[in-house]
Amino acid sequence: MRLTTKGRYAVTAMLDLALHKNQGPVSLADISQRQAISLSYLEQLFAKLRKGSLVSSVRGPGGGYELQRDSAMIFIAEIVDAVNESVDTTKCGGAGDCQGGETCLTHYLWEDLSNQIHTFLEGISLEDLVAKNEVRRISEHQDRKHVTVGRSADGIRVSATNL
Repeated sequence: MRLTTKGRYAVTAMLDLALHKNQGPVSLADISQRQAISLSYLEQLFAKLRKGSLVSSVRGPGGGYELQRDSAMIFIAEIVDAVNESVDTTKCGGAGDCQGGETCLTHYLWEDLSNQIHTFLEGISLEDLVAKNEVRRISEHQDRKHVTVGRSADGIRVSATNL
């Protein structure tokens, strides 16, 4: 399966957002620290996620991002699709030119596998992942490492990282 870091990071960031949705808008800086994803990379991904109507931005002090729909209604395949990531197991990128412009003998097998993977991801919501004990345990561990101290008098989120 050829799912690059773009798709993996987008799903990870969206899951982080879903896990912290009850804390109000989540800053990309907080996601960046918890998930060890570059802030500039997250900015690029969230521009695509916003364009895909998966997240909305909240401006101003204490701003950040929120899920645009309930986490039970956002599916992993939508996230992967929103960042223009393909779930492609063919050698040719799905173009059918596997062997010097010709379709290889197993092209349709790998194409069917790609479709099965996409269908599998269509059936998993962010809420499904949030409900997993393992995911919550990992998130709690990350939260302990990255402690949000609170908001300053002017409403700006102040955080500290435990080293």
